[in-house]
Amino acid sequence: MARAPDISSPTLGTSAGFRLACVQVNAGNEIAPNVEIASRLICQAAERGADFISLPECVALLEPDRDALFRKSATEENHPALAGFSALAGELGVWLHVGSLAVLLADGRIASRTFLIDPVGAVAARYDKIHMFDVDLGNGEIYRESNTYRPGAAAVVADLPWGCLGLTICYDVRFPTLYNHLAKAGAAFIGVPSAFTRKTGQAHWHILLRARAVETGCWIFAAAQCGDHAAGRQTFGHSLIVDPWGRIVAEADEEPGIILANIDPARGPEARRSVPSLTNERPYEPVAGIKSTSG
Repeated sequence: MARAPDISSPTLGTSAGFRLACVQVNAGNEIAPNVEIASRLICQAAERGADFISLPECVALLEPDRDALFRKSATEENHPALAGFSALAGELGVWLHVGSLAVLLADGRIASRTFLIDPVGAVAARYDKIHMFDVDLGNGEIYRESNTYRPGAAAVVADLPWGCLGLTICYDVRFPTLYNHLAKAGAAFIGVPSAFTRKTGQAHWHILLRARAVETGCWIFAAAQCGDHAAGRQTFGHSLIVDPWGRIVAEADEEPGIILANIDPARGPEARRSVPSLTNERPYEPVAGIKSTSG
């Protein structure tokens, strides 16, 4: 019978552990005030000892109007939010995970792109959201991200001082194969910055994030959007930090703010030794087709 690893708090101030903060915001449809609000929360997290700070999806702009979104987006080189967050990370000397920005591409489309910024303010890694949220929720909420965004084509991991980080965004969480690939590539931590709808969040948010932690033996952290937004959009909030055994160690409510947790990288290997599903996986032939059982 698998035994849960010890969950006593790691000793901070050593090379083994670090302090993680998730910032929760209620973004509007103008970049400057969104960046200002997020920056204040980043500073608060740094004052409370955070070494690594994660921001939600669409942290600088949650714009429901497609034409307005294109007008307000910018290339990576000229993006005011990226410039502001990079400068702030360098000023504070922290690792900053910018959940996602709308980045204008040369082909005329937009990428939903996450950025990992190092403590000197340089971009250490970037990832474009692979899975597009194309759904009709049946309550008047319809989303067609593929009409606007170019999906990413590659999984990304990046080195941190405490281990390897896997990068994902929001709807990616419903595709466990991506998370298994990140774990097998060495990820000890996986970020899931999100703008989950209230309806889907109430049903699936906690289940999905805890499942991804259990399946991979990774720390999962998900900074989230919260509250009411333009054009009636509602997001769930409840930013989460989940340990590799699937236990929630920090959770926000439905208001803007920050959550913090002490992260012990050793818990991942402990969880994987207890339930070695990543190494027990076996190859098999996929289902080739569905055979009729009727006469």
